[in-house]
Amino acid sequence: MSTTTAAVTHPTYGNWRRPRRAGLGRFGLVGTIGVFGGLVLTLLASLISLVAAAFVLVPFAVLLLPLLIRTQDGRNLYQLVMLRVGWLRRKSRGSLSYVSGPLSQRPGGRFRPPGLLSRVSLAEGRDAYDRPFGVLHHRGRNLYSIVLGCEPDGGSLVDPDQADVWVASWGEWLARLSHEPALRGASVVVETAPDPGTRLANEVLPRIRPDAPPAARAVMEEVVERYPDASSEMHTYITLTYGLPQGRKRDLEEVLTDLAIRIPGLLSGLVGAGGGSAVPLSAERIAEVVRVAYDPAVAGEVLNVRAQYGSSGLEWEDAGPAACVESVRAYQHDSGVSRTWLLSLAPRGTVRSNVLRGLLEAAPGTRRKRVALLYRPIDPATSARIVESDRRAAQFMATSGKGMVQARAASETRAAEQTAAEEAAGAGLVEFSLMVTMTVDSTEQLPDAAVIMRNLQAGARISMRPADRMQAAAFACTLPAGILPWEHVLIPHELQEAL
Repeated sequence: MSTTTAAVTHPTYGNWRRPRRAGLGRFGLVGTIGVFGGLVLTLLASLISLVAAAFVLVPFAVLLLPLLIRTQDGRNLYQLVMLRVGWLRRKSRGSLSYVSGPLSQRPGGRFRPPGLLSRVSLAEGRDAYDRPFGVLHHRGRNLYSIVLGCEPDGGSLVDPDQADVWVASWGEWLARLSHEPALRGASVVVETAPDPGTRLANEVLPRIRPDAPPAARAVMEEVVERYPDASSEMHTYITLTYGLPQGRKRDLEEVLTDLAIRIPGLLSGLVGAGGGSAVPLSAERIAEVVRVAYDPAVAGEVLNVRAQYGSSGLEWEDAGPAACVESVRAYQHDSGVSRTWLLSLAPRGTVRSNVLRGLLEAAPGTRRKRVALLYRPIDPATSARIVESDRRAAQFMATSGKGMVQARAASETRAAEQTAAEEAAGAGLVEFSLMVTMTVDSTEQLPDAAVIMRNLQAGARISMRPADRMQAAAFACTLPAGILPWEHVLIPHELQEAL
């Protein structure tokens, strides 16, 4: 008699690849052009004299050497210097602090959001089901953003097969973004915070009858008093940012009509990917989310007012902080101090679908935590070009080295071949990044937050670095307000890739 046991297989995920830079080694495309240009000029100068050749060669060597010095995440010495120069310029102009309100020098006397959100305005439209949805207009870049709120079903008490179906559906939804007309980027923000206690109190206390037994009343009141200490709230926001076709001008009404038509299709895809109940956020809800992020102490008050009156009446012009100060390692705003980390390396090897569970759950000892996944869809024509270029580069490296280098290059070749096959079968190509913002009550708690963050990223098998000298901008990027980092840089994205 023999027994056979079926092997239990769990799908794994991975093969996140950063396209290989064109050019020689660490030089990149710009550096490679500089190397060959310098060699040609040096050879021409050597026809005159060796001294003239040295005068030509030395400046080129000095200019190209910083391109060889790179950090673990690929930034060269020029980019590090530019970051510090930008910080010193903002410090000399006094733009590291911000004060608003009736007693400030700002016109209007209101609490407008600062920094990257200072030129953003908020309008509201109605979708096909007559639900209100807010539209953030980024006037500097002429971009429009909508925010969708989700209530994911969660992974507890769910069969692994169902979780795998959700992951596959989420992948299909991301692939659809590559075909979404004029879409410039998307972000998924998961915000967690300790429950302020007002939600449970508003649900339970009004339901206690006046003639209830004293013992039963005491039990319910004790539950309302103690349970919020162990509970937390979680919100998921998906922001989609659209641009306008080049050479075309549209007024706000046309944009609202266009976005209203798209929202039902986007929501249906989210529901199929485990997004649960998904609805568009109204202008008032967007203002509330931003207001609470800058001043976490008012979270309970906002929730209480909305529960009692059905509306908080908050407007975008009053969603910002009264005062905030940016330092090298932190961003202090009203009742909180925040620090943001940026993804430097994606997980190496394969992972399972629950790899980010610990990172997304509420972190004890913090006031609020936001995990933002930023997606930059690439159109199908550009995807095919990138994949083929990466495949050719991997094949060249596999045939040009020896020993361990060749073995590693052969592994990259297999990964590039798999990516090319999946892209040819219809898969989309998406660039992604991840940012995490932790908010605590005081600067003394920031070291503890850094320890928590280090433990969380180890569990998620990712590598992150603090967004030092750009904490204010990174804080704004983790808000569901449609801020796309690659749309707010001085050097174009294509030129940065060539560097």
